[in-house]
Amino acid sequence: MAEVESRVSGVGSSESEITSSPTNSVETSQGPKKRKSVQCRSTAWDHFEKFKDDNGGDRAKCRYCGRDYKADSRLNGTTSLNTHLKKCPKIPRKVDNTQTQLCLQKDGQINGVVLWKFEQELVRRALVEMVITEELPFSFVEKKGFKKFMSIAQPLFNVPSRRTITRDCFQVYNEERLTLMKNFREVKPKICLTTDTWTLLQRINYMYLTGHFIDRDWVLHKRILNFCPISSHKGDEMAKVIGNCLLEWKLDKVFTVTVDNASSNDVTVKELSKQLDMWKTNSMSGKHLHVRCMAHILNLIVQDGLKEIDVSVKRVRQAVRYVRSSPQRSLKFRECCAHQEVECSKILCLDVPTRWNSTYLMLETTQNFEKAFDKLHLFDDGFSTHLCTHVCEDRNIAGPFVCDDWVNVRNVIKFLERFHELTENFLGSRYVTSNCHFEDICELDSHLKACLASDDTNLSTMSGKMKEKFKKYWGEPEKMNKMIFIVSVLDPHNKLEYVGFALEEMFGEGPGKKLTAEWECENKICENKAIVEKEKGRL
Repeated sequence: MAEVESRVSGVGSSESEITSSPTNSVETSQGPKKRKSVQCRSTAWDHFEKFKDDNGGDRAKCRYCGRDYKADSRLNGTTSLNTHLKKCPKIPRKVDNTQTQLCLQKDGQINGVVLWKFEQELVRRALVEMVITEELPFSFVEKKGFKKFMSIAQPLFNVPSRRTITRDCFQVYNEERLTLMKNFREVKPKICLTTDTWTLLQRINYMYLTGHFIDRDWVLHKRILNFCPISSHKGDEMAKVIGNCLLEWKLDKVFTVTVDNASSNDVTVKELSKQLDMWKTNSMSGKHLHVRCMAHILNLIVQDGLKEIDVSVKRVRQAVRYVRSSPQRSLKFRECCAHQEVECSKILCLDVPTRWNSTYLMLETTQNFEKAFDKLHLFDDGFSTHLCTHVCEDRNIAGPFVCDDWVNVRNVIKFLERFHELTENFLGSRYVTSNCHFEDICELDSHLKACLASDDTNLSTMSGKMKEKFKKYWGEPEKMNKMIFIVSVLDPHNKLEYVGFALEEMFGEGPGKKLTAEWECENKICENKAIVEKEKGRL
């Protein structure tokens, strides 16, 4: 009890000492001295502002909702301020980045509630991939619209500058390059190459090189191996660049090289075949290394046929050019379509002379507006004047539409439709097309023969020109790469019987049987070799 009383008395004496001494001064030999003002150490003051009321008392006002409290440091403290911060309706809540949250996610693989946690690096990597895949400029991240969008969608994300995005893009490229090189070392594939060159308006020559290969899971891949400027389009220079690229990627097993039909590409393939001979990786001594681009050959074939295009198609081209030449003419054409009750969501398009498929698309779209073009002269007086006075190079298209024009247009559409389908079939890059190569050539030959026998003189003339160009590249079995026969034989739909039948249909009974006999003989030789190797392995 005495100990407790002494403690109580001690506390009382200390309180009396504190209250008796001034709080803002210290006694010294020279007299009273003012103390330094003490800074507020509570975190509550980060959200409140001090002010004086009418009576001179200290109060604190919330920066978010405006509510005020008494804030005398000796009488009130900060307990009430901290309590208010926990329930203030307008204070921005902080998110704990270390804890995952539930969110709804909808994409091609996951639909439903998943765990999500904000990570700055992952969002930044996604932004870099978006810039690369969508081919956006690096300055896109500095646009006001994007910054506003991110501030609303994810305020925690720190938007990088365009220089940072540029460095990140190079970093992604280096990572993907190292990953691809690692895959090449592990898989060691036989790769098929495709390459092309072109010249810009600035007279700079460029070349790209693409590799196609199958991994261990039998998945087809397409990767751009090189994109670089070259000094010229000469075959020696191109072969040198391709060889250096293969050495850089450590690829020496090249199966085929697909190029267009320029003479310089023939030299390129020959020089590349010599390099593969030096590396001792040239399959069958390079006899089947060179593959001619079927899309390029088909383009040359159709272009020759379109040179003999009839007057009706030329008249349609001039009509479309007239409608698209000004907004006023387009408005009158739409009024004519509404009056004739033409319901078509397609838009008239003008063809490009260097692209034959654009001519097909122009005709295929224009045929839906036949009624509108026939009555357009009632809505626009200048339309008939334009067709009657316009003179082309051959001076044969002057005059309005006649009844046979649309019949001729539909015949041309039907004729070019098969070429358009073939182009879409073998231009795919996500699936294998080599097994359909020979079958498409056979169907094209059959289509041209049928059109040659047509009663329509225009189609017959066009087919004759195309057939001459067809024979230049595929007119004899010796001009065709034997690999297209092999892949057709390996296709379960065709087998060897189809190849023999198709060759007889294309080149006659003699050449077809001869080539079939050669294939059967080579097949037996390969089977005998396999049997011998198998017996050696047993011994």
